[in-house]
Amino acid sequence: MIFIITGVSGSGKTTIGSLLSKKTHLPFFDADDFHPKANVEKMTQGIPLDDHDRMPWLKTLAEKISGWENHGGAILACSALKENYRQILQSVPGIIWIHLKGEKPLLEERLLNRKNHYMNPGLLTSQLETWEEPEYGFHLDVSDTPEGLVDKIFQYFDSLNIPAHFGIIGMGVMGKSLALNMAENGVPVAVYNRFVSGKEEKIATTFAADHKEFPLLKGFDDIHSFLSNLQHPRKILLMIPAGAAIDVQIDQLLSLINPGDIIIDGGNSFFEDSNRRSVILEAKGIHFIPMGVSGGEEGARNGPSLMPGGNSNAYGLISPYLKKIAAKDKQGKACVTYVGSQGSGHFIKMVHNSIEYGEMQTIAEVTHLMRKGLKLNPLEIANIFREWQQEGLKSYLLEITADILEVRENDGFLVDMILDEAGQKGTGGWSLITAIQNHIPYSALSEAVTARQLSSKKSNRAELAKLYNHQFRAFAEDKVLILSHLKKAYALTRIINHETGFNLMKEISDIFKWELDFSEIARIWTNGCIIRSTLMEELVDLYKNNDQILKDKKIIQRAKEWKSDLAYIVGLGLQHDFAMPVMSAAANYFFGKIIEDSSANIIQAQRDYFGAHTYIRRDDPEKKSQHTEWLFYKK
Repeated sequence: MIFIITGVSGSGKTTIGSLLSKKTHLPFFDADDFHPKANVEKMTQGIPLDDHDRMPWLKTLAEKISGWENHGGAILACSALKENYRQILQSVPGIIWIHLKGEKPLLEERLLNRKNHYMNPGLLTSQLETWEEPEYGFHLDVSDTPEGLVDKIFQYFDSLNIPAHFGIIGMGVMGKSLALNMAENGVPVAVYNRFVSGKEEKIATTFAADHKEFPLLKGFDDIHSFLSNLQHPRKILLMIPAGAAIDVQIDQLLSLINPGDIIIDGGNSFFEDSNRRSVILEAKGIHFIPMGVSGGEEGARNGPSLMPGGNSNAYGLISPYLKKIAAKDKQGKACVTYVGSQGSGHFIKMVHNSIEYGEMQTIAEVTHLMRKGLKLNPLEIANIFREWQQEGLKSYLLEITADILEVRENDGFLVDMILDEAGQKGTGGWSLITAIQNHIPYSALSEAVTARQLSSKKSNRAELAKLYNHQFRAFAEDKVLILSHLKKAYALTRIINHETGFNLMKEISDIFKWELDFSEIARIWTNGCIIRSTLMEELVDLYKNNDQILKDKKIIQRAKEWKSDLAYIVGLGLQHDFAMPVMSAAANYFFGKIIEDSSANIIQAQRDYFGAHTYIRRDDPEKKSQHTEWLFYKK
């Protein structure tokens, strides 16, 4: 997608190029800005440039064009008066040439009215004499208005039927948002949605028609037309529900696409399914990219965190586009990275969601303690959360919770009218299953899943609450002191939640030999995703020097200081009949992880007693398995 707008001085190249840039969202460049200083001085003095002057400038522009093309495209305003100049600029295939022409009196008038430009109006005659009329491209008379000219350019562009660089299948909320994100960032994108009579009809074409402000967006209701309008190798992003639907869609595509084409699964697929699909598709010559996408609707539209895995060569082909649409970290670097082979991208998205579960439940527990134990109203709690945001605990989830608590409805608050039944889509459960199958501790985050499952049993909970006469009891302790303990308890729980999730990633990475880069994973989670926070920003540097969160010196110092606060808050909450699944599990996980002499010796003795499973003695340097006839000692 390279547009080159040619013409002599005064033809309006910069004006048209700038308007075209606003419409296509492709970056605009003026070739005059790339002239060397010597050329600028000659033109300022009214001295025409010769071919010797122009050659270095044209070669520089040709190199720039190649770079722009590799990063999604651009619009260049360049006089390009001679055909051999244009041939030098033709450094990439498929350039769209727009040639502006006008009568000399009109051009002279424009040049005389132009201010702060080094081009001497006296050079117009020499430029018109130098101009060689091209036989290709789109020729426009500049007597029309700039807006009218741009409209004609788009009519011409549509007539060319230039293939889209990216295709998206699935026009749900996320698919639509990503399509608009791409179109707004200058990526020609085609969209397709299945046809279901009476339910899903003309979804894609209607969507494109409703967004005519994005001329790079095209909608198709026929899969064959959709695929024929994609640039080769085809880059097809699936934004459809995980599970069987993915396999059905892939099977349909396999009969229609070619070896070398790329299928990207941007849904929340289970990573083991993605591993399986990777093997099947690679055997057929189709490149597969299982890619986690985080940020919800707002993130997909304005900049998500992207976690592609799978075929590394295929990632190289799609990365320029992903970098254009991804969120940016504090250094301006795109929040996207190649994660690793097979389904590693979906795996870390699964763990991301699991940490998200834990963070959400922790904030819910803290809110509940404040509301029911300290008798604070939602506005007071929101203010406390905003203070915490400014005191080193900044996070997206804490921020939106404060927003939620401030929303009023009539004389009350909207949050009080929301039924306490939490939904879930399975990723949290998948993380738990993966941890259990691979013997990896996951208690804190597993309790977040259990809490959601318990919340869904509303009628049973209501029945049992009456049977047990359950009521929350307000705290009698000093409110200021409790809030101080609570803030530190929340801070430590947050650290433990992340430690639990990152530990699972490390263990699974070792099993599958993915060699995950945890510093880079933390970096792409610093913006665009749901669990972005100051803690995540800290983990970027932490994982450059450590392989475990709890080994970091700063974390050790904080955890030593805050562990008593966490124990106090958990004890206080339980004593007053509050369920605290994640915070209490976090405390147990933490103490269980840092204790040298645990209670597991009793378990090993029990296992050996009833099942002769053996045990190892502490005083045996060779660590040989031993068995005791326990009943003999009983006699």
